[in-house]
Amino acid sequence: MVRISNMLGIVSVCVVLLLGSEICTAARQELIVTTIKQDPYTMSKGSQLEGYCMDLLTELAKKLGFKYKVHLVKDGAYGRQDESGNWNGMIGEVVRGEADLAVAPLTLTAAREKAVGMTKPYMQTGISILLRKDIISEEAGFFDFLSPFSGETWFGILIAYFVTAVCICIVGRLSPCEWSQPETEPNRFTLLHSLWYAAGALSLQGAGPHPKAVSGRVISCTWWLFAVVLLACYFSNLSSSQGADSAPLMIKGFEDLANQEVIEYGTLASSSTLAFFKNSNNPAYRRIYEHMERRKSFVSSMDEGVQRAKEGNYAFIGESVSLDLAVARHCELVRAHEVIGMRGYSIVTPLGSPMLKNLSVAILQLSEAGELAYMRTKWWASSCIPDSAKGSSLRAHSVKGIFLVLAIGLGIGVLLSLFELTSKSRSTAGEQKKSCCAVLTQELSQRLRMTNTKEDQETSDKNKA
Repeated sequence: MVRISNMLGIVSVCVVLLLGSEICTAARQELIVTTIKQDPYTMSKGSQLEGYCMDLLTELAKKLGFKYKVHLVKDGAYGRQDESGNWNGMIGEVVRGEADLAVAPLTLTAAREKAVGMTKPYMQTGISILLRKDIISEEAGFFDFLSPFSGETWFGILIAYFVTAVCICIVGRLSPCEWSQPETEPNRFTLLHSLWYAAGALSLQGAGPHPKAVSGRVISCTWWLFAVVLLACYFSNLSSSQGADSAPLMIKGFEDLANQEVIEYGTLASSSTLAFFKNSNNPAYRRIYEHMERRKSFVSSMDEGVQRAKEGNYAFIGESVSLDLAVARHCELVRAHEVIGMRGYSIVTPLGSPMLKNLSVAILQLSEAGELAYMRTKWWASSCIPDSAKGSSLRAHSVKGIFLVLAIGLGIGVLLSLFELTSKSRSTAGEQKKSCCAVLTQELSQRLRMTNTKEDQETSDKNKA
């Protein structure tokens, strides 16, 4: 009987514990989430919070079917371990059980992994450099002399050159003032000479002989005007691009930064970025750390680092995703291409939490579906108008007026040459008592024939002999 009563007691205790567990589980269906204000991860919007992390939390809640309540971390810290082994910030709240999740830009580190559970990274970041655009220069290319004009403008100039040369050649053949006797004298304005003449005018050197007819002079003057305006635009844009590239420094990465003493540089004090340079065995990274320690060029916040970079002569070293946001918000800044010390941002759970696996799987599913990339594009959108520090290249529509003037001049020149030929044909027809159309047709046939009429006549005479 005693054994039976003991067994019944154990069963009753187990039932009570089981029911208590179910009640606790039911009471904790609403997860407590801690976060920290940082643009654009978590920001205030009235009484609500919004940002990248809030969107991420919403998507995870939909996938895993949980409810949550968000509060800001009390001490405003991310989470560091003191000498006694205690954690502060969001990591500390999760360790002490004050929060079930920490959703913020928390870097996945070995020390944190020992204290809490961390999911697969939802965002990859690294360490890079933030500078003003106007204090660095890029490596000059072999074809930078073509940069004043865009590709379509250069193509338009080439087409205009060939069309002008063809028009000069046609006018040289049609105008009686240029070629009065097609039967006996050679034509001065062949296609090769017309190309040479147009090239000489484009380079402001000139190449004779010059046209004598009004039609030829109209085309020449129009082409000269086109060349002068084009060259003025070219040299103006070239000088402005050289002015933008007058900075003596060329910083592509940390090696270049460590090898110069002109620009001051620093990072956040007591940050993981500083610890990376302090613990690195890379000589360049060690020199960067020693320089920052010697100059005490640290900043106390991200905003201070961005502000010093905006003021000039200061390079701010920080996490690449944060620097990308600064570039999107401040158009005068640029981030270096090199990114080192790749790391990830993760969501924090209590150590051994059963939610850790499900959260990691959900993050991977969001990544594969493109949702994480969409949220990144949404919250890192730039309001800057894309422009080149070297000066924007002139496009064809920017100089379309001078192309229009050239087209009108070429058209007028060709029409004038036809008028000159028609006038001569009319007078010749009156003298020879022939039809004007017949004489004009004969003239056009002689003048537009590609072979030399005099050479044809001599060949014919030799054959008859």
